[in-house]
Amino acid sequence: MIMYAAAAVLVMLFLSSAVKILNEYERGVVFRLGRVIGSKGPGLILLIPAVDKMVRVDLRVVAMDVPAQDVITRDNVTIKVSAVLYFRVIDPNRAIVGVENYLYATSQLSQTTLRSVCGQAELDELLAEREKINAHLQEILDKDTEPWGVKVAKVEIKNIDLPQEMQRAIAKQAEAERERRAKIIGSEGEYQAAQKLSDAAKIIGENPIALQLRYLQTLREVASENNSTTIFPVPIDLLTPFMQMAKLVTPAPPAPTKE
Repeated sequence: MIMYAAAAVLVMLFLSSAVKILNEYERGVVFRLGRVIGSKGPGLILLIPAVDKMVRVDLRVVAMDVPAQDVITRDNVTIKVSAVLYFRVIDPNRAIVGVENYLYATSQLSQTTLRSVCGQAELDELLAEREKINAHLQEILDKDTEPWGVKVAKVEIKNIDLPQEMQRAIAKQAEAERERRAKIIGSEGEYQAAQKLSDAAKIIGENPIALQLRYLQTLREVASENNSTTIFPVPIDLLTPFMQMAKLVTPAPPAPTKE
C-alpha cells in the first residue's frame, strides 16, 4: 500500500508539472534546457518535467497610468503632465527574451518620452493640440517598444496642472478675448443699424408719401398706449396751405400818411 501511495503521489506530481492549461488570452513561452522552443497555447499544454519551463504571457490590452511628470515647456512654463497608456503584447517570445520586465520598461519609457515631447512644445500647443501631441507620443513609444514585442495602441494626456499665477493669466486672457468679441459684435450691430437707417432715409427721400405713412403709423402706436395725454406731431407741410389762405384773407395795413 505504501508503494502504491508513493507511486500515486509521483504520478500526481508528474501530471501537475507536465500538464498546463492556458486561457484564450494567454500564451506560454516554453524553455527547454534554457533554450526557447516557441510559444504555445491556448488550451492544454504538455511539458517534459524537469526539462521544460513555461512562462505565461497575457495578451490582453493593458491600461497603464503614467504618473504626473514635471515638465518645462519651450516657453519656460513649469507644468505637471499625466497620461494613460494602452498597449498589449503581440510577440510573447520577444516580450520575455528581449527585455527583463516589459511592464516596467514600458512604464519608464513612457515617462521619459512624455517629458521629452511636452518639453518641446509650448503651453498653448499643449492645451489646444492634444490630439497632435497624443499621436506623436504614440508613434514614438510604438517604435521604441517594437523590439520588445509590445504594441502601443493609444496614448492620452490625462491632465495638465498649471501654476496658480498661470491660471490667473489665462483667465484674464480669456476674459479680455470675450470683451473684445462683445465689442466687435456691438460695433457690427451699430453699423448694421446705421446702414438700415441710411437706406430708410433714401427711400423716404425718393418717396415723400412714405413719410406720411410713417407719421400715421406713429400716431396709431401712440394712440394704442394708455396715456392720459397724447401729443400729435404735425408736419409743417400740412399747415402751409392754411397759412397761404390766411395771407389772402387778411387785409393789407393802410399806408402811412405824411403831414
